[in-house]
Amino acid sequence: MRRLAEACRIALLIAVVTCGAAWGQTPNLAPGFTTLPKGAKLVIMPADIEIFSISAGGVAEPRADWTEAAIRNFKAAAAKKKAALGLTTVELDEKDADEFTELNNLHAAIARAISMHHFGPSSLQLPTKEGKLEWSLGDAAQEVKKATGADYAVFSWLRDAHASAERQAAMVAIAILSLGRAIPGGGRQTAYASLVDLNTGRILWFNRLQRDSGNVKDAEHASETIDTLFGSFPIAK
Repeated sequence: MRRLAEACRIALLIAVVTCGAAWGQTPNLAPGFTTLPKGAKLVIMPADIEIFSISAGGVAEPRADWTEAAIRNFKAAAAKKKAALGLTTVELDEKDADEFTELNNLHAAIARAISMHHFGPSSLQLPTKEGKLEWSLGDAAQEVKKATGADYAVFSWLRDAHASAERQAAMVAIAILSLGRAIPGGGRQTAYASLVDLNTGRILWFNRLQRDSGNVKDAEHASETIDTLFGSFPIAK
């Protein structure tokens, strides 16, 4: 009985320690990673941004003028944010940025997978990941290191959709006719951000936004989006 009690005590202790480790694992961080080392050099990859207008019929149509404004506002807001965080960063010139378009596209695909399989419903989570943020861009990330000398990179992806005037009128009409029982969607903001180790390609930190508000084609709201998206960024201590 004494041996059985001791075995049970040990098993319970192991269970508590294991659960404690699981509970303590931050979903936004890769296992074993906490913060950037002090003085870490980062390269800010060009943000992948596109803004859409939702027509009266609910079709999302790209708006080049809105997208251009959003890119300017997002870049300015990001510059303020990195200054506030005290980050040492490197900027890619336009030529280098074009060379890494495929890598940006790869990040977008992996970011969508992380959003679905890591932050999504439990039914979509991958058993092999065991709930851990274990994703990578692979060896392709090392090309950015060669071009910039940085050890880390920040990737970001954003899509905004806003109701056109015709869509807003249609929404009001449908709400009135249905007595408020049917209110069609008026817009959506989805954004992803990742911190990547350029030596290994491993994604060390990831965050996402999925909401019905947000407007990066406006400077003030672009700052709010940046602050929210990078609110948990693991700054160097």
